[in-house]
Amino acid sequence: MNAHSPARLTLGPLLFHWSARKRRDFYLRIADEAPIDTVYLGEVVCSKRDSEFAGVRVEVIERLRAAGKEVVLSTLALVTTPAEVEAIRAVAGGDLLVEANDVAGVQLLAGRPFVVGPYINVFNEGARDFLLGRGAVRIVLPVEMPAKSIAVVAGGDARAEYEVQVFGRQPLSVAMRCYHARAHDRTKDHCQLVCGLDADGLTARTIDGSDILTINGTQTLTHGHAVLLAELESLRAAGVRHFRLSPQDLDMVAVAGLYREVLDGRCAPDAALAALRALTGEVPFINGFLHGREGLAWTNA
Repeated sequence: MNAHSPARLTLGPLLFHWSARKRRDFYLRIADEAPIDTVYLGEVVCSKRDSEFAGVRVEVIERLRAAGKEVVLSTLALVTTPAEVEAIRAVAGGDLLVEANDVAGVQLLAGRPFVVGPYINVFNEGARDFLLGRGAVRIVLPVEMPAKSIAVVAGGDARAEYEVQVFGRQPLSVAMRCYHARAHDRTKDHCQLVCGLDADGLTARTIDGSDILTINGTQTLTHGHAVLLAELESLRAAGVRHFRLSPQDLDMVAVAGLYREVLDGRCAPDAALAALRALTGEVPFINGFLHGREGLAWTNA
């Protein structure tokens, strides 16, 4: 893909558990104010959270589409029950593109156009070609993927679109056990959605007190925000066209504006980086995975 092809800015699925009202207001503001091209909606982490948002989902989708934004429905990263399988089957029959984050989703969506989410390991051409053969039209590459591998998988391949997360805490794993519930002396079955107490996740620290990871229900994420601004142009040259922002509990409209200005050449990455720091506070910036280092590292690009 040409490095100068139009760059599309996307908003990945909300990974944290916010109240239905907060989520509704968040997405309506995204619809009205954010320079976002594609919005991913749907529960990725825990199906128990989904019912609270279901009542306003149709309104949100209609508002986003009326604003000219593509809507993609994201599905669970770990499918474990028949009910969760049926939920994917239900959205597969609709008119919206669906993001599969578990191989069960790939099986259910086979033969239809779908998006491969970052929880499915596409680290080489073989995995890419298999998924393209099943109907994938866009692949969101894993957050651990270094730039050299991105260039191999995405570079020169015009059969699909490629997407990379360029802002926000990076998802590392999803487990059967709920760390959030355990931290509050509750079981997973009787968690009472305690993860909703931490709108931006629960910080996990090392023995010496250093912040190292973020806990979000059954999910583990990086503590730092992945920030790829100086790397945007090289990612475009490598064949990436879609650039994902992961929602955090901060002004995501302003974050989207900064990334849009850099992508459009109206703001230098260094200036955008300084402005971004004012929005994110004390959370460290990281970009180690892309540069072939440990994930929590920061490399001046």
